Amino acid sequence: MTLARWPNEGQSEQIAGFPEATAQGDDHGGKIGRVEDGFSYGGDRPRRWKDTSDLWVHGYWAWDWANSYERVASLDLERRLLRTAPPHGLYGFRKGQRVYFLNVLEELDQPGEWFLDRKSAVLYFWPPKAAGDDPATVISLLDQPLLRLAGASHVAFEGVGLEATRASAVEIHGGADNRIAGCLIRNVGNWGVRIEGGSGHGVVSCDVFDTGDGGVLLEGGDRQTLAPGRHFVENCHFARQGRWSKCYVPAVLMGGVGLRASHNLIHDHPHCAILFGGNEHLIELNEIHHIALETGDVGAIYTGRDWTYRGNRIRHNFIHHTGGVGMGSMGVYMDDCVSGTEVFGNVFYKVHWAMFLGGGRDHRVENNVFVDCDPAVRMDGRGLDKSPVWSNMVYDYMKKQLAAVPQELYRTRYPAIAGLDRHYAATDGVPPENNLAARNVCVGKWLEVGWHAKPEWLKLENNYVGADPGFVAPDKMDFRLKKDSPAWAIGFQPIPFEKIGGRADQYRKAPPPRTP
Repeated sequence: MTLARWPNEGQSEQIAGFPEATAQGDDHGGKIGRVEDGFSYGGDRPRRWKDTSDLWVHGYWAWDWANSYERVASLDLERRLLRTAPPHGLYGFRKGQRVYFLNVLEELDQPGEWFLDRKSAVLYFWPPKAAGDDPATVISLLDQPLLRLAGASHVAFEGVGLEATRASAVEIHGGADNRIAGCLIRNVGNWGVRIEGGSGHGVVSCDVFDTGDGGVLLEGGDRQTLAPGRHFVENCHFARQGRWSKCYVPAVLMGGVGLRASHNLIHDHPHCAILFGGNEHLIELNEIHHIALETGDVGAIYTGRDWTYRGNRIRHNFIHHTGGVGMGSMGVYMDDCVSGTEVFGNVFYKVHWAMFLGGGRDHRVENNVFVDCDPAVRMDGRGLDKSPVWSNMVYDYMKKQLAAVPQELYRTRYPAIAGLDRHYAATDGVPPENNLAARNVCVGKWLEVGWHAKPEWLKLENNYVGADPGFVAPDKMDFRLKKDSPAWAIGFQPIPFEKIGGRADQYRKAPPPRTP
């Protein structure tokens, strides 16, 4: 349910301004207000609120990809100026950014909202209309996982319903080859399943709905030895993650080496669907739609800011109908010079920037289908920008990340890393060299290269760019190619489109439905 707020869910106010005299630069040519000085709001709605001693605000304060909840320290009704209480979890205040007020009794004005008066210990709740014949209301005070495995191996939990905890539903630490299969996980405060350490754990054919944070977290493998963790999430249905935290709480979060996300259906998310860091992960046969519903500058599949995240494969996924505010959203987002990813055989439909190479090197974009994207492929050269924010990223943070891995091991496994040496021997930045886009099919806008990047740094081979190449049924989102398609002549290989997304198995009588 929704904590009583103004404006109501799905709406927001805008930051009206901030004290200009103490404003600071945002490192990108703009100005933001200092967090200590607060921000101004429009209108006089707060005059209606009798008690503001426990008033909170939530906002995307300076960027559409960074949010936080802040307690209100002072509210000046005459100047319409609000200051938040330390510690501050935000970058500063930008005029026009989205904000709303919450934990306000007077704003409990529609079904589904609630307010707790902590002084009197009275809970006010306006229940929504009950579905069916079950009017049950559940209140949980549990702040621990419903299920925790520590050092256990070869244990399976099948067909269990897990819900109503303020923590995560399942936590697995260490051990090997445990399974969470055919379970319904919903209405939990943190993650559906957290897997940290161990090897070979799997989450299979589960429905994970309405989590406060993310869906499934996988951490495993050893980046110092490149030993794989072998954890996987397969054939799961994810919907409405990030109910509370919003940003960087994806349906699937993978970190380490050798993890897999396959055959999942992911939709209705405020931010990104799959976020990964590390090496040799496999992301394949997933369907992703209606993500980035509240945020911008975000990818359905995302990673960034490390030269050593290599050997990752993104294959045979269907990404369509993505959202995004401000800068919009990307399909596969290789952000901040991350490098060396294979993107093969994916289908992108109605995605803003479908394949975004954000300054990185050694990417292979092959055999993909792009339809009605804007554009299909976009590449920039931010690693060459001499402004402090980008120069420091390359010569401080990313250089340290490069030095933190075993050099002989990584240069043997990923020889292209050696191409960085000559650029780090100088101070002119690192260009986005050795990228390839080959045998792709594009209907609509094809390519944009800019922000210091040169077109020759993206090698183009045998791409089909033109009218409908002969899709089987594009009106039904069936983007398989007919036998007489001219795209076969460029060496295009069939995409197993019918295998993408969920599937029937011993836990599911039918796969989750594909919806536009």
